Amino acid sequence: MVGRVDLMSVCRKTRTWIQESARVLARLFALALALAGAVSAQAGVMTKESMLQAFPSPIIVGDKDTQLPVWPLFKQDATATPLIGYVFESIDLAPIPGFSGTPFNLLIALDANGEFMDVRVVSQHEPVFLDGLGVEPLFRFVEQYKGLSLKQNIKIGAGKNNGGDANVYIHGVTKATASVRILNQSLLSASLKVARAKMGYAQGRDPDLIARIKPDLFEMMTWDKLIKEELLTQRVFSNQEVEAAFVGTSVAGTDAEGAAAPAAEFETIVVAQLNVPMVGRNLLSPKDWAYLQGRLDPGDSALLVMAKGRYSILGDDFTRGAVPNRLTLQQGSLPLEIRDMDIDLNTPLKLPEAFKDAEWKIFRVIGPAGLDPSQPLSFKLRVVRSKGEMYGERIGKDLLVASTLPDTYYVAAQSDNKTWHSIWSDRAAELSLLVAGLVLLSWALMKQSWLTRTVRRLTLFRNGYLLFTLLFIGWYAQGQLSIVNITGFVRALVEKRSLDFFMYDPMTVILWAYVLVTFFVWGRGVFCGWLCPFGALQEFLANAARFLKIPQLTVSTGADRKLKVLKYLVLAVICVSALVSVQWSDRLVEVEPFKTSITLVFDRSWPFVAWALALLLLNMVVYKSFCRYLCPLGAGMALLGRLRLRKWLPRRTECGAPCQRCASDCRYQAIEKSGAIDYVECFQCLDCVAIEQSVSLCVPRILEVKRQHGVIPIHPVQAG
Repeated sequence: MVGRVDLMSVCRKTRTWIQESARVLARLFALALALAGAVSAQAGVMTKESMLQAFPSPIIVGDKDTQLPVWPLFKQDATATPLIGYVFESIDLAPIPGFSGTPFNLLIALDANGEFMDVRVVSQHEPVFLDGLGVEPLFRFVEQYKGLSLKQNIKIGAGKNNGGDANVYIHGVTKATASVRILNQSLLSASLKVARAKMGYAQGRDPDLIARIKPDLFEMMTWDKLIKEELLTQRVFSNQEVEAAFVGTSVAGTDAEGAAAPAAEFETIVVAQLNVPMVGRNLLSPKDWAYLQGRLDPGDSALLVMAKGRYSILGDDFTRGAVPNRLTLQQGSLPLEIRDMDIDLNTPLKLPEAFKDAEWKIFRVIGPAGLDPSQPLSFKLRVVRSKGEMYGERIGKDLLVASTLPDTYYVAAQSDNKTWHSIWSDRAAELSLLVAGLVLLSWALMKQSWLTRTVRRLTLFRNGYLLFTLLFIGWYAQGQLSIVNITGFVRALVEKRSLDFFMYDPMTVILWAYVLVTFFVWGRGVFCGWLCPFGALQEFLANAARFLKIPQLTVSTGADRKLKVLKYLVLAVICVSALVSVQWSDRLVEVEPFKTSITLVFDRSWPFVAWALALLLLNMVVYKSFCRYLCPLGAGMALLGRLRLRKWLPRRTECGAPCQRCASDCRYQAIEKSGAIDYVECFQCLDCVAIEQSVSLCVPRILEVKRQHGVIPIHPVQAG
């Protein structure tokens, strides 16, 4: 029977285990830190000399700025040397860790208009680019940034690039999607910091640290109610006000119509943040609202500008899809580019009669520009007057409309909102399928008595689920957990960096969250036995070997016990190396064949392919040999699996004394001679549960039936 839970005993055992583990980890980290000495976070490596080599004449590299780690770039132009841009290293300004825990270091040259002159990789420690895909795909990826601008919304993925569009698409790298997204975030974050400080672009505010619109806040409101709630800002300018703006200029008094009726309306302007549901859903039809949402990328803003009166807000020469000449937008000291979204509505805007013939446009501000919905917006309409026919004098004055969104409709910024949010939404379908698979696995493990009622039922379910693990989680969704996750975590903690880099790989985050919870319920075997793609590949090959009657080698109990210690040593060496040397850590993690066989599907240089194939071939004669004896991730799982709170696999009083059926049939050698299950080494395959439930496989049950009905034959267990 399943052991009953003694709460006090569990608490004492858990406390003891935690105390012992803490002491061991403390000694390990103390040793590593002592070896590391005064190792600090990696910083920029470029010197003035190396910069001069990177940017030869006619470009002149100035002295490094004393306030910001950038070098100004000048260009020799006859006797003049105008400033043309800045060059800097991303690691100095945006050290976002990659999956090794160490940031990319990019050399970025940005011209004075926010356009990328050059982007080069100085250093990187991404596992997928180290002896994996190689660095060539990475170099080709960063080449795409040349000529692009910070004023564009740079997106990774398939998309059509139109000349002058605010959105631009660059091709990602297959099997390295999360890594190049981290690179993209590093590049943009570092570049925006320089643009803010040196070019007035997004000055004073991090575009990743802004308020977010509440997406679900909505109720029906009339036009007047929207104005009363300050969701629409309406400003009426009289002829007299406009004339006052031109007082003292040469064009003062030239507006005869205005002079005839000074109190009459010159222009009425209405502005609003249309992507606020309370505004957009009240002014647009449901179909147009859905269309608008589909046109906006995460972080983008849609602004409605409407006017009626004597003056066009666009002008006769306005081109659809372009940036308007007469309208500008500013937030604080930050000028924001607004571009016409060129939207044709299926249903007219819901406007009062007075605005039925008003001129209106919907403009977009891209996410990287850093518009903060919680801060006031200043719209300016440029009114131009001319004097003289030929070579006439043109003088312009601005009509200002200030708009502030009430705080009810947004969530104030509390932490960095990085671009990983869009990755999660882009992969919503895949993540939903993963979650459904995890729910199914949880149900199966909780309903083990039903699942293992027959060996056939267990075999069909297990093989089907392992196929899902290998094909979907592993080869398709790239969800293979790895020791690299642990070394990256350790490295980030030591260098006091954010752990946000994990969020760029949502499959990994969800799998780790699930596995961490299951440590308390079922132990380490949930991942190692069911969710590890490489483990699934090994099991299929091992079963094929048995089907082909390839001789199997059984390791003696004593040797098995000693060999299982080896994986803990491998784990310790790798963790220490992660603290001491990134380069050594990069090499040592290659003991895992996961990157070769799952991430890159054997598309790699021959030494790594040979190592992975050797382990798979060994598995065909010594069952799950890598998992049991060498896997550093498995060692970490085994340590954390000790958090399990109960013994959940059923046992009988006869198990081990005298019956040895389950112990002899356990291919993981995780059942002791006493009949007790070693949960630390158990992979939860449930074969022993199927045996225990079977009247033709479980010896005690067979003897019970024999005493009642006669001799019952003992059948061998079929391959699971």
